[in-house]
Amino acid sequence: MPLKLSVGKGEKLIVNGAVIRNDGDGTSLLFENQAHILRQKDILTQDSATTPAARVYLAMQCAYLFPKNVAEHLEDFRGLLGDYLAAAPSAQPIADEIRGMVEEGQLYGALKACGHLLQHEREVLSHVQ
Repeated sequence: MPLKLSVGKGEKLIVNGAVIRNDGDGTSLLFENQAHILRQKDILTQDSATTPAARVYLAMQCAYLFPKNVAEHLEDFRGLLGDYLAAAPSAQPIADEIRGMVEEGQLYGALKACGHLLQHEREVLSHVQ
């Protein structure tokens, strides 16, 4: 099933590892076959991955975007998720959801679920401050 995306002026997205930026006015793109796509709002950079949950997200993002190195990125992801759980065991249900998707090969779904981990981290940290 085709995927249609509207891309605003200046918006970036990653398609199969290539960073694409719309340098004109708004445009629509129609993807007629499977591609690994992330919109700018969902992209995390190495420099912005400054928290434990963000590093988990980044590792999963790399696993999703760069299938040639998926084993390496998933190994990083598993270690980082284990570290996060050691510090915040209340995230176990989220981790179980993410791991289940990884086991099923649903890396995009796992990446979206890592967003729940980011939210969990914000909630935990808000109680500390």
